[in-house]
Amino acid sequence: MATSPETAPKGVSRAWQWGEYILAILAGNIIYFSIEPELPLWAHHHIDRTDPGILIDFFICAGMYGIVRLARRI
Repeated sequence: MATSPETAPKGVSRAWQWGEYILAILAGNIIYFSIEPELPLWAHHHIDRTDPGILIDFFICAGMYGIVRLARRI
């Protein structure tokens, strides 16, 4: 669901928000795939199915989004 102009943070364009999303996803995936070889086999992500690896990747990306948002406020 897109952010309406009334609820969007002041001075932040939609393009900037999408840039934050993409940055968080790319950074999160880089981190996940760089640590994946060190993770146990049950935590690896397999393309053809839903598994714990996709949840770990999601939480890393969500954490990176939080860091990006926090960095913007500083």
